[in-house]
Amino acid sequence: MIKILHISDLHFGPFHWDGNDDDLIEKINSYKADLVFNTGDSTSDGIEREYLEANVFLKKIKCANIISIPGNHDKRSRSSVEFFKKNISNPDVIYPDQSDEIKKKYLFLDDRMKLKEKFTDINFIKRISIQGENILIICLDSNVLYQDNGFVEESILKALSRKLNNDSYEQRFLLIHHSVMATDESPLVNSQRVIDFITFNKINYVFCGHTHEIDFRISKDIPNKHQFFQLMSGATACNDMGHYGKNVFVSYEFEKQTIQKINIVKVYGKKDRLVSQEERII
Repeated sequence: MIKILHISDLHFGPFHWDGNDDDLIEKINSYKADLVFNTGDSTSDGIEREYLEANVFLKKIKCANIISIPGNHDKRSRSSVEFFKKNISNPDVIYPDQSDEIKKKYLFLDDRMKLKEKFTDINFIKRISIQGENILIICLDSNVLYQDNGFVEESILKALSRKLNNDSYEQRFLLIHHSVMATDESPLVNSQRVIDFITFNKINYVFCGHTHEIDFRISKDIPNKHQFFQLMSGATACNDMGHYGKNVFVSYEFEKQTIQKINIVKVYGKKDRLVSQEERII
């Protein structure tokens, strides 16, 4: 049995919740997860102070495998990628083979900015073995510098597909900030292309955030005989909690590539203490 904890949208900075972070960490750690997925918006405005606060929080989570990706709020400053790599995660980033046909805006920063890192995307692959099961985690950067709408660069998808083509991992998870199926006022613009990528690479589960809503969906591609689950977490520690009403994180239990259990954990502060409610979906 593999335990996965899904957190998202911590929004350190002006949008971060008023609850006690240490109480929230204690609650998160009580689930003793094998994997923790953090699907973006760790900050409110992508500035260094907020990244430092997020760093302190994430380091308190007791899990050997914490995978974090950026969200649209994390890319609101020209130094956002530099701050992310320094404070959140510094993976081996995948670059496009050619840069002359790039459609994603601000994918490469202008040389005049004198930043060490000119590339603004953080796309990477993680290979992890847990309890004898090999898990492939594809982390896709759907965020555009300075913007809220999502867009995934085609050349990145092609580069990732080539790397995945010879990979024998059966269990494949995708982490992406924007939803590929549900939409809101700032959606993933080329979601259909990402769905094609998911189908082509036989990805089983997609974890996302962004909307601050809880949502679980199944997509079936009938001609290609492939289906995948999209698992969306609401905001874990944000003042703007969406229509769902409370901050949440989600606990999953997987066995032999199949979800055996889904628990939504609702959390909110009350008189300097954490109040939580657990709702089992499966």
